[in-house]
Amino acid sequence: MTQILHDIEKRIITSLRDNSPQTSHNLEISTGLSADQIRRGVEWLKLKGFANIAESQSVHYILGKNGLESLENGLPERRLLDSLANGPQKPESLQKVLGDAFGPAVGMARKNGWIDTSGGVISLNHIPTQLPGEKSIKIISKSSISEGGITSDDLQHLLRRPDFVVQKVVKTRDISLTEKAASLELSGNDSAIDVEAQAPRIHIARNHPLKDVINEIRETFVTLGFSEILGALSQSSFWNFDALFTPQDHPAREMQDTFYLDGVRAENFASKKQISNVERSHRNGWHYTWNAAESARMVLRTHTTCVTIKYLAENQPDEARIFSLGRVFRNEKVSYKHLVEFNQVEGVLVGSGATLRNLMGIQKEFYKRMGLYKVKFWPTFFPYTEPSLQTMVYNDRLGKWVELFGMGIFRPEVTKPLGITKPVLAWGGGIERIAMLKYGIDDVRDFYANDMEWLRSASRCR
Repeated sequence: MTQILHDIEKRIITSLRDNSPQTSHNLEISTGLSADQIRRGVEWLKLKGFANIAESQSVHYILGKNGLESLENGLPERRLLDSLANGPQKPESLQKVLGDAFGPAVGMARKNGWIDTSGGVISLNHIPTQLPGEKSIKIISKSSISEGGITSDDLQHLLRRPDFVVQKVVKTRDISLTEKAASLELSGNDSAIDVEAQAPRIHIARNHPLKDVINEIRETFVTLGFSEILGALSQSSFWNFDALFTPQDHPAREMQDTFYLDGVRAENFASKKQISNVERSHRNGWHYTWNAAESARMVLRTHTTCVTIKYLAENQPDEARIFSLGRVFRNEKVSYKHLVEFNQVEGVLVGSGATLRNLMGIQKEFYKRMGLYKVKFWPTFFPYTEPSLQTMVYNDRLGKWVELFGMGIFRPEVTKPLGITKPVLAWGGGIERIAMLKYGIDDVRDFYANDMEWLRSASRCR
């Protein structure tokens, strides 16, 4: 039987005649071909009726972020029960030990009757020998376990919890030759190559231009000695507004400016002392009756300041250089300079000798490293800083000064209620605004318009 075959096809057939079936990965090793060559060659052989492909899949489990932490330190509820072994404790003491895991741990332990939460303290009823999920975490450990290698009920307990166990589906393709391929003659039938054929246009993968700016900003902060902190996109109104001395009747807190999560309320979002101090600060500073229930309303964060103020309140550092970068949300009318969802970055510096002059110097150095040299500062007002300044950057293309970041020193009404005793310098703003300057764009919506021609041709800013 005569059949014109490509060299790739002949090498695959030769290998399968010696050893069949094989996976695509095994064929790469046995033939010396690349993964793409194997994929194309197998498809050619399948279309000609020379190859069979049998697909199968298996399920494997690996530990997620919370699972790996529990492998190292124990499940949150195990750490809670161990902390209560020497006697009852107040919730705030346990919260300092367990951090964000405090709420889930208490909920799990109370549901199973392991603890008692009456009387304003948490006390131990009994400690089970093995908690649900502990066996599976030890079995999976830092490797991968197949679906049949683990107890079902114990595993299901972990799968219902976020990021404890990750399920991975592994697909396998076994390739073999058909009977029709047995009579093929593989010598002397090389196919011709058309050297004048039009080559396909290849678009090399690249980062989105906005992502390049985000990476550049992150790198600039790190080179200035700052460390990045992370926070959730949804926050309680307490950290998003109240802790920042924003009164509860402020226009920014109305539904036409902020996205609230319907039917969702925050629990254990702050300590009793923090809540009491913030309430007193609002009552003395704004002269109104503060509503604790309003603080429990969940919002899509309107800025990243909620992340940094919570970090400072929980850690109370004497000195710190930190920054937070990520998405924020505001219920605004979309225009050439406004979006309802955009990226923001904020930097914070804590130190006993920190001054407004230090803040202006850091800002100038930051902009210089971002390629923006014409900078000046303009007095302005922000609810949670005093004094406050607006950064102005000169746009050579437009021939005018444009607003960029806001900056200032956190007011005592913000820092004192949360136990922060050192001056806090803070600044931040929208990343898209910097990107517009660097790419010469007048409409912020262009970054999200998916104009493939522009995305492929836009040169990386340096």
